[in-house]
Amino acid sequence: MRQDIEFDAEGATLRGWLYVPDDADGEVPCVVMSHGFSAIKEMHLDDYADAFSAAGLACVVYDHRGLGASDAAPGKPRQEIDPWEQIRDYQHAITYAQLRPEVDAERIGVWGSSYSAGHSYVVAAIDRRVKAVCGQAPLVSGRRAFEMLIRIDFWEQTWQQLAADRLARARGEAPAMIPVVDADPTVPSALPTPDSYEFFSGYEGTSWRNEVTLRTIEMFQGYEPGEYLKRISPTPLLMVVAPNDRLVAGELAAAMYETAAPPKKLVLVPGGHFDAYVGEGFDISSAAARDWFVEHLITAPRAAAVG
Repeated sequence: MRQDIEFDAEGATLRGWLYVPDDADGEVPCVVMSHGFSAIKEMHLDDYADAFSAAGLACVVYDHRGLGASDAAPGKPRQEIDPWEQIRDYQHAITYAQLRPEVDAERIGVWGSSYSAGHSYVVAAIDRRVKAVCGQAPLVSGRRAFEMLIRIDFWEQTWQQLAADRLARARGEAPAMIPVVDADPTVPSALPTPDSYEFFSGYEGTSWRNEVTLRTIEMFQGYEPGEYLKRISPTPLLMVVAPNDRLVAGELAAAMYETAAPPKKLVLVPGGHFDAYVGEGFDISSAAARDWFVEHLITAPRAAAVG
């Protein structure tokens, strides 16, 4: 069963879906879910929520502020991606889930993918309401990704553009924008890889928009969620990683798994960044997350789930 929902996140109205298992009898554990960089819930999150719901888990699935169906906060531009605002929105979504009568407020998990996989690690490290976490195809280092995605001879030019945008915004001008993807990988865009263009271009004409503010890139390059992996324990951590992921340095994510303390598990997905969403990659990533949440939110003893 799926229903449309909305909730307040300190001035921004976030919208999404609530999934409740068809055979639910009383309160059930819940997984809070949101998507990655500029992405919206219609980009396969329903597939994951269906898999989780069929296993007995409720799901709160929502669009980040200023993206998709969700509003920006008053006075803030749409299409601006601030990772720390998105982290706080995860926490608002957890609170919303806890207030739902269908949900067991003491058994909440968090799931994220790509950019939001990094968010899920941070949330699990700083918010002990989270009793299990799964982040797939994770961004663990914004600086490393910046250095991979932007040619070194363009770094200085990019930093100059960011500085100019700050001055322009201070003068009251509209924020500078940059495409998320472009068919030509040599044209400036936030995600200048062929597989990014292939994935996102299929959603042209939907509520997804092919642009983000330039300041989004500044916040992206300074975001280091992998540093929080060592702070997640004792919350159970599942990392689903594509070692051949060239968008967010899959090999770095696999290496940083070693910095986390148990309980933890690493699952590898074949292919690149976007292969986790479809075909064999989806079968592996969704089953791993489903089983992790079932183990730690449904079958775990009550004392373990609370503590």
